[in-house]
Amino acid sequence: MEEQDLEPRTQRKKPKDLEVMSIDALEDYIAEMEAEIERARAEIAAKKDHRSAAEDVFKR
Repeated sequence: MEEQDLEPRTQRKKPKDLEVMSIDALEDYIAEMEAEIERARAEIAAKKDHRSAAEDVFKR
């Protein structure tokens, strides 16, 4: 059994209906999405740092 088989499968959320949103709501939505993207990028950077540190330990 693969490790990925043990992880729960999540369904993607349905995209929001942008047509019904006001300009202000759309701008707020974009700001929220950009904040979430930045949070994900920060997590990626942290994980890369941890990986690099672990690889350095095993190179010695």
